[in-house]
Amino acid sequence: MFDTPEELLKKIRLGEDSSLELKSVRFKGHRVAEPKRADLADEIGAIANTHDGVLVLGVDDKTRDIEGIPLDRLEAIERYVYEICNESIKPPVLFRSFRMQLPDKTGVLQPVLKVDVPRSLFVHESPGGYFHRQGSSKRKMPPDYLARLFQQRSQARLIRFEEQPVPQSSISDLPEDLWRKYTARSDEPSEVVLLKRNLLVKEESGVLRASVAGVLLCCEHPERFLPNAFVEAVRYRGIKQDSNYQTDAQKIRGPLDQQINQVMAFLKRNQTIMATKEPHRIEKPQFSERAVFEAVVNAVVHRDYSIFGSKIRLFMFDDRLEIYSPGALPNTVTIDSIALRQATRNELITSLLAETPVAETVGDMGRGFYMEKRGDGVPIILNESEKLSGKKPAYRLIDDSELLLTIYSARMERGGED
Repeated sequence: MFDTPEELLKKIRLGEDSSLELKSVRFKGHRVAEPKRADLADEIGAIANTHDGVLVLGVDDKTRDIEGIPLDRLEAIERYVYEICNESIKPPVLFRSFRMQLPDKTGVLQPVLKVDVPRSLFVHESPGGYFHRQGSSKRKMPPDYLARLFQQRSQARLIRFEEQPVPQSSISDLPEDLWRKYTARSDEPSEVVLLKRNLLVKEESGVLRASVAGVLLCCEHPERFLPNAFVEAVRYRGIKQDSNYQTDAQKIRGPLDQQINQVMAFLKRNQTIMATKEPHRIEKPQFSERAVFEAVVNAVVHRDYSIFGSKIRLFMFDDRLEIYSPGALPNTVTIDSIALRQATRNELITSLLAETPVAETVGDMGRGFYMEKRGDGVPIILNESEKLSGKKPAYRLIDDSELLLTIYSARMERGGED
């Protein structure tokens, strides 16, 4: 937006509006004195809560004069904006900054900082509260407006969260080798095919963006756009969650099917195998790989990706394995009915993973695709784990915002370890 100096200068001459905010910059010693941290946070939060906008630092908002920023202070201003977007606004706001030169009244080129703030997937709170932008001003959101906005940007909206456009993304972020498996052979242009599968979304402005599902399934690095779309896996020695007894840890990233593959590899290299040799060698794993596979697939598919700051966590102990998945149970499913009911939070992700063959490296999981959509997953988790350990896995809902599954270990006191 306003990408060239000429476009930006024309826009500045017209003055502030819904898409443009101008700010003078003042220093006191080495510190930024103006704009105030809280005030700038409120302005940025308001833009992110409304629609795409541009903030230009180094321009007087009343006279529209190009005042500039001392060249040796540009880095300090960039750092100031970064700190505000990441520390003063919750959840943090994504932005892009550009150093540009614009002519002042005498024609001398002055450095300014242009900050692109896209409309966000989330609702942002800044120091003054929740703001949105009306015309050239920020306004505090009335309670009914705020409630509607939360609803629109949550799972409750008619357009599901997984189908929403991801700010700053484009078709170039979806490599063909990752999305081709979800599309039939077609002579149609790539963007048409991707739009049909909802991996790509056309915004009202006509700009093409990757959808949330497109980023999660067809982007090499989804965490660029959805920072918490990964699995944190840790193996602890003993039965307590204590970093002093951590023996292995991995932040598992990448497209969702690759995350599942990596979790299974983490399990295989960290679980204990008991072997008996009479009358012939029999190996008994600590955990049922089939049960853990189903549990991880469920966590990846059904977690609530609209909850910012939450990730899937998998913790392995000597006596159990715990999987924490962000979000409450979908629809009307309860802990008591989880083994009997079939429901999903992310229909598009579920459908696409039902078309994705299980990688050979994962092994025989009793199915050809990551999802089968028959509702067999939870019964398999319960039955396979209880058959191995003698204890039925336990589901627990924490604060109505996170689902915890505990799978108990088989008893490992006999025989040797491999």
